[in-house]
This record gives sequence, C-alpha cells and structure tokens, in this order.
Amino acid sequence: MTTEKETTGKPLDFIRQIIAEDLATGKHSSIVTRFPPEPNGFLHIGHAKSICLNFGAAQEFKGRCHLRFDDTNPDKESTEYVESIKRDVHWLGFDWGENLFYASDYFDQLHNFAVELIKRGKAYVCELSGEEIREHRGTLTEPGKESPYRNRSIEENLDLFARMRAGEFEEGSCVLRAKIDMASPNIVMRDPVIYRILKSNHHRTGDKWCIYPMYDFTHCLSDMQEQITHSLCTLEFENNRALYDWVLDTLNTPNHPRQIEFARLNINYTVTSKRKLLQLVTEGHVSGWDDPRMLTISGLRRRGYTPASIRSFCQTIGIGKRESWIDMGVLENAVRDDLNLHATRVFGVLDPLKVVITNYPEGQSEELVAQNHPQNQDMGERVVPFSREIYVERSDFMEDAPKKFFRLSVGREVRLRYAYLITCQEVIKDGDGQVIELRCTYDPETRGGSAPDGRKVKGTIHWISAEHALQAEVRLYDRLFTVEYPDADKEKHFMEFLNPDSLTVLSNCMLEPGLAQATGDDRFQFERQGYFCLDARESTADKPVFNRIVTLRDSWAKITKKGA
Repeated sequence: MTTEKETTGKPLDFIRQIIAEDLATGKHSSIVTRFPPEPNGFLHIGHAKSICLNFGAAQEFKGRCHLRFDDTNPDKESTEYVESIKRDVHWLGFDWGENLFYASDYFDQLHNFAVELIKRGKAYVCELSGEEIREHRGTLTEPGKESPYRNRSIEENLDLFARMRAGEFEEGSCVLRAKIDMASPNIVMRDPVIYRILKSNHHRTGDKWCIYPMYDFTHCLSDMQEQITHSLCTLEFENNRALYDWVLDTLNTPNHPRQIEFARLNINYTVTSKRKLLQLVTEGHVSGWDDPRMLTISGLRRRGYTPASIRSFCQTIGIGKRESWIDMGVLENAVRDDLNLHATRVFGVLDPLKVVITNYPEGQSEELVAQNHPQNQDMGERVVPFSREIYVERSDFMEDAPKKFFRLSVGREVRLRYAYLITCQEVIKDGDGQVIELRCTYDPETRGGSAPDGRKVKGTIHWISAEHALQAEVRLYDRLFTVEYPDADKEKHFMEFLNPDSLTVLSNCMLEPGLAQATGDDRFQFERQGYFCLDARESTADKPVFNRIVTLRDSWAKITKKGA
C-alpha cells in the first residue's frame, strides 16, 4: 500500500495519482473535491480521514474543496450537528472559504430533474410498501420482479408525483423509483427509490417540502451542480457508482464528476457506526458526543488530541483500495509523537504521599528552576516552589524494597528532580497500618539535584510542595472496549464488551501551582505520568479537572504481546 504523502516527490497514493494524471493530460485545469457529511451526528475519526483526503488533495493540487451537507433526511438532522461539523473541520485545520453548500440548496433543481426522468420514461411512482419493494428486489443469484406500477403512463406518473409533492399522500404510501433494470446483476440498479414522502420540518427549508430525494439521487446531481471533478467516497459506495453514472448519463448533464472509492478507516477497540455511537450517548454509557473515550472528533479534541496529530495519523495510515484494520496504538503514537515535541513538562502527583523534610527550616520556602522541555531549550524555564512538606507518588515508596528498587525506602537516598537529595528516616502509619507520612532529611549542599562530592544516586522522583500545591481532579481514560472488534461477534451485543475501567477518576491530585493558569488549548507532560490537558468543560475555579490524553508508552501493546 502506498502511503498518503504531500506532493513533494514522494510516492502518491492511487487517488492522487489519478488527480495528477488528469491535470497533466488537461482533462481538468483545476480540481474540485467535496466533503459531504450528513448532519445527523457528530463526526468521528473515520470522517477525519475523508476530511484530510478531500481538503488535503485540494490544497496540494491548488484546487478547492467544498463543504456540503447532505441534509435530505429531516427526521434525523439538526442545526446542532451542522455547527458541530463546521467546528470540527475548522479545528482540524481546513477552511472551505465561500464554498459552503447544502443538498437542500438544490431541492428545486432535484425536483425538476426527477420530473425530467419521468418525462423521459425513466422514473415511475410505485405504491408497493417498503417491505414489498425489498421482496421484489430479488437476490444476488435471482433477478428482481417488476412492480405492478412500473408501466404506468408518463402522464399518470407526472400527476401522481405532483400530488406527492402537494402532500396528498401519506408517508409510506408511495415513492418515486428510477426505471432501470430489475434483472441487473447489480441490485442497486433494480429500480431504486429516488424520492420518498416525509412530512417533517426541515432545519433549513421548514415545511416547504414533504417529499425528499434519496442520497444516491441527490449526491451525483449535487456534485454536478458544483462542478466537482473527483467525488471521493468509501468502498461501501462502489456498487452505487453505477447508479451515480446512470443518473448523470440519463439526464445528459453538462458535466460528469468521477466517483473514486477508497477503503474506509477501521480502527480496533472502538465503534464508528453513527447508530452505535448515538446508542452509547442516549443510553448514558458515555457523557455525550464529546466524551473523551469516544473517537468522535469533538471527543478527541476534549481528550487533548491535537489537530496536527490527527492529520499525521491520517497521513501515516495512507489511502488504499483494500479494507484493513488499524491498531489503536497507531493513533495514540501519533499524538505521543506530536506532544513529545511540543508539550511543556510539569510535575503532577496523582496518588500523593506526604513527606516531611525534618531538617529543612520551618516556615521557609524557595524557588527552584526547572526546564520546560529537556530537549528544547527554546521552550525556556519555569520556577517551582519548594518547602519543608512535599508530596510524592505513593508508588515511589516501598517499605521493604528489593535491591533494584531505586526510589524511596528507609535508609535510601533519592533525588528530588531539580531540588535536593533526600533520605527516608522514618515511616508514619495510621491505626490500620497504612503509610500516611514519611520523615526524611535533605542534604542542603545538593541544590539542583547533584552532590558536590560526586556521589551517585540512581533514583530520581518528582514532587510537589504541599504548601503551594494545586489540588485537582485527574481523569484517566482507557479504551472504551475490552476486545479488538466489539461489533464483530454476531452472538453478543457490542455493549457487552464495554470496558468497566475506561474511566478512572482521581479526586485528590497535587499539581504544580502554575497549572492554575492552564487553558483548554494547553498540553502538558506530567513527568513520568503521561500527557494531560485541562478539561475546560468540567473545570471550575475551585476544582480544575485534567484529562490524561495518552500514556507515555503503549501499555496495550505489552498486554497484547504478553497475551499472545
């Protein structure tokens, strides 16, 4: 499989090869693509692949890309979804400029095209029920059966379609079907429905219409109206290409866009079906479309993923013709790689254990200098306060430690990063025998973390000054499902594979005080913990909330390898 690359001399994927050839041969002087979402849900990671392809190819070949909403089903569409889609596309780094369109912009023209098909004897009003139409369609090995209404006269069909338009008939009582070939080996071509009755208020046209065109009829004609050159869609529409071409050829339209199919994005440990995502939301298994465990674009944004990391992911997986599965770790590595370069390093203690430095002066504190990024000096430095009482990670202490445990233990010396060398002298426990406090001493000659006498200390741990700590809630997110393919088991419902540990809430975390100024656009590496960001939606002035974006390493890869 060739990878999706920018046109910089590197191999092009097969779609970009087609575009490049069309431009080179003069078939097109410039290219026009489109991203055509249905406004019936929030976009997900699979849509991101299509967005990056359509807008990316247009940018690379100096063409343009339209954002067009396929709003032909008023029962499921809303302005809320429209606005969320616009926000997601912009956030990913793409701009449609003046090229914002809606299928509903073309309702009058689509109606006229339908009338033209009737006049040409290529469409008829059918009164079979939906179930009867399916029964008449036939199978892959048997031809379909013609509708008893298929040979109505042109005049009768024109009259019935006009009455459908006028609202005389109830929903489901009749439809308009294209008259093609009930014996076609392609079932899509067996007289497909192109208009149906829906007496619903439309989010843009109100109650002007009570009949609405079907997707396959709408899509090709919308592409034609906008002079799209390359209509890029996923493989499930490959069989529909014949209908796409039939409509345009039969109507002899002034231009004919080329439909090209590519493999959709399949990623493990998740679902991307809008119906299933909606079920997760409506049944309360997640907190909403932007729940950080959801691979919706809004969920990834709230989780802390960056637009650059998602664009990088889409480039890495490439564009191919064959269906395949992408490991979740590839997406997680993309954000790790991006944040490793750009995220400010800070301290965050998620499971705090109090440490009292007994020989540090009471009431005294000082400011120590810490690097914001150890490999990028241009990111500068910050000041962190230090005092007699600090917090360390509970996992950084072990009372009966083995020899190769290089963190805190009684009688052992450890380095506090950017601060001092300390030695644990005493352990304080509660009535249940739980460790609640450590008593340590520090070496005042080791400011900055190094000993003037050159002695070596193997262990380095992070810490937070208790006096200055910012108390916060931290949410650790994991994969939403416990199995790679949650909707592949035909005997079990995909909900049965929900991961009960996909969210862990830590309510008493101690962070650097400077994080009180964090915004939702900031990304941080909590040293030794992972990458985090402020959850701007859930945070309050009294209790900030931080989301873990991703761990420092792919722990699931280790689990999979061990299980194998």
